[in-house]
Amino acid sequence: MRTARPARDAAQIWDIAVPARPGRLPGVSMAGFRARTTDPVDLGVIPYPAVTVVVDLGDRSLAVDDRGGRRHHGSIVAGLAASGLRGYGRAVECLQIRLSPVVAHAVFGASSELGATVVTLDDLWGRDAARAQEQLRAAGSWQDRFALAETALARRHRTGWAVDPEIAFVWRQMVTHLGGVRVEPLAAEVGWSRKRLWSRFRSQTGLTPKRAARLIRFDHAAHRLAAGHSAAQVAAEIGYADQSHLHRDVRAFTGATPSAVSAAPWLAVDDVAWAAPAYLSGTPLRATVR
Repeated sequence: MRTARPARDAAQIWDIAVPARPGRLPGVSMAGFRARTTDPVDLGVIPYPAVTVVVDLGDRSLAVDDRGGRRHHGSIVAGLAASGLRGYGRAVECLQIRLSPVVAHAVFGASSELGATVVTLDDLWGRDAARAQEQLRAAGSWQDRFALAETALARRHRTGWAVDPEIAFVWRQMVTHLGGVRVEPLAAEVGWSRKRLWSRFRSQTGLTPKRAARLIRFDHAAHRLAAGHSAAQVAAEIGYADQSHLHRDVRAFTGATPSAVSAAPWLAVDDVAWAAPAYLSGTPLRATVR
């Protein structure tokens, strides 16, 4: 855990399961969560630079409120930069899957519609969603569930829409440089105009390049804050112009202050549930795309 504050100890709230082996599909991470208590769970969710699938393995025990005040019951898909989310439930048991936008575009084929929004898994997958959820609930172990989910994702990835290699390259550069990149040089490097890169990137990831870069940098900042570093130190280390710049970005993505984000309960599970970032591209990339 990043801090020693007992109130943020994820083990007090969740039993967390992770796959026993690396997945076959790069750009995908999974973790299983089972609440240790029947007390109500009420957690604000911090935006993350991946498309997140939450499969409710209970009897619609999970509810998620989006920024617009709409409540979604059961399994949901949250797009990149979906902010203002809160999860509720009793005796929650769920499988959470984080997908790089490069993978998510092929798996869901609806990237532009997913930008910063929440939809039900049924709306995206229809009958396939119901079938997958039945299989996952009937599985005898978390490892069986991970294998079933990976098979379903791999099948859809093979038959889905591939992200342009130029978009995958730009995403990789954003991740590598923690969001500290400019759009114009990236467009020039892949041989596209700024306008074309902007349009294609948004249609395939759901965000503009500028907001995607800000989200990646914010994610790094949020985890540094959760690790106990001061806002001033984080701002200086990550490349914000100053501490007030960090404050503005944190508030834009969460509606909260850096000190509130540093104590966010959901960040406390990351060291246990997510050993490596899920937002790395799952597409082999050339050094330069032209």
